Amino acid sequence: MRGGERITLLGNIYYDGVDIIGMEPSKRARHGLVLCPERRRIFQESSVMENLKIGGILATKAQAKKTLEYVFNMFPALIHLKKREGGFLSGGEQQMLAIGRALMAQPKMLLLDEPLLGLSPVMEEMLTEAIEDINKETGITVFITEQYARPILPIIHHGYVLENGGVVLEGSSEELMDNPDVKSAYFGM
Repeated sequence: MRGGERITLLGNIYYDGVDIIGMEPSKRARHGLVLCPERRRIFQESSVMENLKIGGILATKAQAKKTLEYVFNMFPALIHLKKREGGFLSGGEQQMLAIGRALMAQPKMLLLDEPLLGLSPVMEEMLTEAIEDINKETGITVFITEQYARPILPIIHHGYVLENGGVVLEGSSEELMDNPDVKSAYFGM
């Protein structure tokens, strides 16, 4: 139940050869499928470091140390905020923390749900660059759902445009950005 509505799942979803549709979220995470949820959902009363350590529960000490260095290198603003409670961070800082926490879980596939939601243009640009870096530098597959596709379209390898629950367009970044319907809907051209 969510919001008073029942969610019904039909069919199968295979990840790495395993049907994950009935798998518990913790087992999906152990399998390498990690979600960074919409609206960040960090632990508000926990510090930045505590949030990151919670994310690293599936990692070995060596993996956690290496990933923590990567997160602080990618998001240097978090270094100075290590002891600050998550609830006292700005929206952009919370999003950096949420992505960092997800990376600490050692994903093979990182699912980002609306990562640019409610952020300033400067923060959108910084996070878009960080998302691109995650894929290029770590080899982690990044799967993004985003309504505000304009900043995301240039960095994707392949994308799908959904309308009323169905795929209406798909293609590479270049194909989608050259499509007149996409230009009209997302770029005002």
